[in-house]
Amino acid sequence: VMSILLHGDAAFAGQGIVYETFHLSDLPSYTTHGTVHVVVNNQIGFTTDPRMARSSPYPTDVARVVNAPIFHVNADDPEAVVYVCNVAAEWRSTFHKDVVVDLVCYRRNGHNEMDEPMFTQPLMYKQIRKQKPVLQKYAELLISQGVVNQPEYEEEIAKYDKICEEAHARSKDEKILHIKHWLDSPWPGRADPSCTPAALCGRGGSVPPGSLSIPGQVVLPPGAACDLAAVPTGLSRILKTRGEMVKNRTVDWALAEYMAFGSLLKEGIHIRLSGQDVERGTF
Repeated sequence: VMSILLHGDAAFAGQGIVYETFHLSDLPSYTTHGTVHVVVNNQIGFTTDPRMARSSPYPTDVARVVNAPIFHVNADDPEAVVYVCNVAAEWRSTFHKDVVVDLVCYRRNGHNEMDEPMFTQPLMYKQIRKQKPVLQKYAELLISQGVVNQPEYEEEIAKYDKICEEAHARSKDEKILHIKHWLDSPWPGRADPSCTPAALCGRGGSVPPGSLSIPGQVVLPPGAACDLAAVPTGLSRILKTRGEMVKNRTVDWALAEYMAFGSLLKEGIHIRLSGQDVERGTF
């Protein structure tokens, strides 16, 4: 058995559990006899530049706390990546100590299907759009070396695409999803205003019903739907939907957050946002 952990660059540098588990790595009764840490370092984390996300030069510097060897490798070179991974596996097998592989790469698209990275990293993404994908670069290299020819390469791509397409088609026939038992946590009486967290803990005390509410006119004054639509082109689709929700008096998570910020600002309360997502508002 070999322990392998896959990390993102921002998570590796920023999540306390990484540091905590490194300190477990060599303890008797806890050790895995060496874990191979693979960091997919796309140099942007979630939506934040490294210079705004951490103080160290590399996201992997936290591994120096246990003197783990750290290999930085260009992920555009698949053979170099395989070589480094073999060295890491040998290190772990020989010395039973943690080792880190830092795959220095980039993220071609946004963090998710709603995310447009050009809003906050325009120069970086202009460069990324000029880059040939890794598969294409490596295929061209192998074809130029005579290792494979173009028809063989295209046949392999077609075979893989067929596997994915068939799996996608099969997924539509799934009739039962066995996930509800862990998605739905029971909270009896949560619709009852007298059932407060304090009461649930058996410590008495209560929060008066409605004490945390704010009047509807404060949150959604007349004409709010028009205000919501006065935005740059890239956001118009999202905020047009938001405007329609205001008219229909319906709310989703994003609009609820928007209204929470707005209601605080209306009361003159300064809001400082911090975290991976705040500059771009991915959600």
